[in-house]
Amino acid sequence: MSPKSRRPEPVQVVKQRRDAALNALVHGVPYVRFLGIGFDRRGDELTAVLPFDEKLIGNPMLPALHGGVTAAFLEVAAIIELSWSLIWPNMENGSQDGAAFDPDSLPSLPKTIDFTVDYLRSGLPRDAYARARVNRSGRRYASVHVEAWQDNRTRLFAQATGHFLMPDQTS
Repeated sequence: MSPKSRRPEPVQVVKQRRDAALNALVHGVPYVRFLGIGFDRRGDELTAVLPFDEKLIGNPMLPALHGGVTAAFLEVAAIIELSWSLIWPNMENGSQDGAAFDPDSLPSLPKTIDFTVDYLRSGLPRDAYARARVNRSGRRYASVHVEAWQDNRTRLFAQATGHFLMPDQTS
């Protein structure tokens, strides 16, 4: 059967492939597992979720999320979003040879060049959410903006901008 005459895959198969790829991306980094960061996926849109845990508190007198945890959460959201944008076309269209996308053959993660965090207010002792937006993505360099909130999407508690060295896509 030629690639053009193939029947579309069942939606469950496509969903399982997407979930497996996202799971492989997220759980491939031990620090992400330590912090408990997860991702809610709706189509190609990702929302990072940092469930509250007492170990994330930096100042127990306030109490407030540790600034390093906040920065790490934002950086993870940026890197996963950038990686997700790289693998999405292969998941949708299969690879060039028509083979199905394989979550075990994910590309290397982008490397951080710089990452600037704006702490807008204290992170409260509750779940936090973040969304990243890729501003520019080329062969060697990418720029990503991330925003984090807790209860109200319009009341950010932190935001960041990062620049990343893209992985070699020839391998």
